[in-house]
Amino acid sequence: MHMKRIVTLIAVGLLALPSLALAEDAPLSEVAYILNTFSFLISGVLVMWMAAGFGMLEAGLVRSKNVATICLKNISLFGIAGILYYLVGYNLMYSGVDGGYIGSFGLWGADDAAALAGDYAAGYAAGSDWFFQMVFCGAACSVVSGCVAERIKLWPFLIFCVVLTGIIYPIQGSWVWGGGWLSEMGFSDYAGSTLVHSVGGWAALTGAIILGARKGKYGKDGKITPFPGSNLTLATLGTFILWMGWFGFNGGSALALGSAGSAIEQSNVYINTNLAACGGMIAAMIMVQVLYKKVDVTMALNGALAGLVSITAGPAAPAPGVAILIGAVGGVLVVLAVPFFDKLKIDDVVGALSVHLVCGIWGTLAVPISNSETSFVTQLIGVAAIGVFVIVTSAIVWLAVKYTVGLRVSEEEEYQGCDLAEIGMEAYPYFQGRNIN
Repeated sequence: MHMKRIVTLIAVGLLALPSLALAEDAPLSEVAYILNTFSFLISGVLVMWMAAGFGMLEAGLVRSKNVATICLKNISLFGIAGILYYLVGYNLMYSGVDGGYIGSFGLWGADDAAALAGDYAAGYAAGSDWFFQMVFCGAACSVVSGCVAERIKLWPFLIFCVVLTGIIYPIQGSWVWGGGWLSEMGFSDYAGSTLVHSVGGWAALTGAIILGARKGKYGKDGKITPFPGSNLTLATLGTFILWMGWFGFNGGSALALGSAGSAIEQSNVYINTNLAACGGMIAAMIMVQVLYKKVDVTMALNGALAGLVSITAGPAAPAPGVAILIGAVGGVLVVLAVPFFDKLKIDDVVGALSVHLVCGIWGTLAVPISNSETSFVTQLIGVAAIGVFVIVTSAIVWLAVKYTVGLRVSEEEEYQGCDLAEIGMEAYPYFQGRNIN
């Protein structure tokens, strides 16, 4: 009797196994949905934290009389990016592109009804994707801020940010990440060496040329006058914050964390991102030592950022050694590019053009080294097409602002500093000889 009961229990257990397996399938898909959503959200927070990195880096590299203004610009542009990406940016970038050149105009709205009903085919919550993409939009705008610092008016700069975040960035982004014509061609940019960093770089380059250099930067005899930054400690802190945030920038671009494969991919991206930064920094330090016999702290900082930008177009595929090499080339390029732009009398206050534009191009062209699914020609076409589009559209906006409300502060205001001239307060009032009372 006892044996019969045991046999019966075993039989019932065996019959129940298929139903248990089916019961586990649904929670697993929900777990993947939750993990993917979490990845977008936490990665988005890390990218948002990069705003602090940009702010501190730029605050440390501008002169003390312009620090408060640059801080205000960096927080303002993220507010603008958030609103514009909601109003028009996201749909322009992702809605109905279908191999074309532009999405649709309209407010973004989340539709998670299917997931709430138990269908997790979407893969992640709609709002998590919007948040992740929005902070990328803000990062592109941050690149411009430092380049044109110390001589641009506050509100005209923010007007440009409205157009960049609401129109220019989303349209070119639709060509690749939105499934547009460059995506159909096979152009690859994993996390935005071109779509984010070079776009910010092209916009900054156009603005710097139209705006002109700071007074006294370039002499008639070809002499270049250095304007040391106010606080290398802040600049170093900003670099570390950016370095940390970049793990979300590149890692989150895996777009999933709901399987072993996606978890491994994110891990590889983290490793390659870190190693590229290390390679860029060390290469820049060695290059500066060889050329100038002393190591420049700002070059070391920009070398790390150069490595990060360089690997961003393809951080998942390379072996670790290749990632170091890609970053190291970026570090060398940034050391060569800074004096190159100075010789052209293009005044870039923080080295944004050398880091984000030059290394963004290099990183994008380097993708075929480890990714056989694209080609150098395809990558070059994408870089050129996006570059031309951003230069033309940015120039139209910069010139329109220049000849309407004005773009540049007066010579007297520039000498006084944008802090007092533009916003009436200073970052370091007790250390600049002002009468506080």
